[in-house]
Amino acid sequence: MKHAAVFLDRDGTIIEQVHHLIDPAKVRLLPGAGQAIAELTAAGYVCVVVTNQSVIGRGMLTEQGLQAIHAQMHAQLAACGAKVDGVYFCPVAPVKGDRTRCEHPDRKPSPGMLLKAANDLDLDLSKSWMVGDMLSDILAGRHAGCCGSILVRTGNASVEDESHADYVEADLTAAVKRIQKTQEVLL
Repeated sequence: MKHAAVFLDRDGTIIEQVHHLIDPAKVRLLPGAGQAIAELTAAGYVCVVVTNQSVIGRGMLTEQGLQAIHAQMHAQLAACGAKVDGVYFCPVAPVKGDRTRCEHPDRKPSPGMLLKAANDLDLDLSKSWMVGDMLSDILAGRHAGCCGSILVRTGNASVEDESHADYVEADLTAAVKRIQKTQEVLL
């Protein structure tokens, strides 16, 4: 049986936005993010992080360095009683910097990371959500066939980005409440 998932952008959605994050010591969960992810897991959702990591493509960070950053994120989530079921990243740097342009199959706004996770984790994309702080996140969810997308205002969201999302919420905690409320209506 396929599972519903919530795909989560990392920077500005789960952890504080740090431009070109390369230092694990700068990883800090956003307020309430750990509890929100724990609620999603308790509700039966598979939680998957999908993150563009151009710092690797730019030569600023190695994959080993990225693993150290993710280890810090996992440790902070665990301290809140939360975990994610998978982390998918695209190391490719953008060519044009246009967040609406699919330049690489895995780099958001392309759906590649979501499609790989769906295949690996037996996920039903039509019952899954995408939550992120940028237009590229919202479009990746739409391109993958997710049932809904939520833009959170805790990172780089712009007013223009808001018009493309199904819902706009203050943070991940509010996004989880929106998902739960929407699911209740569908049942």
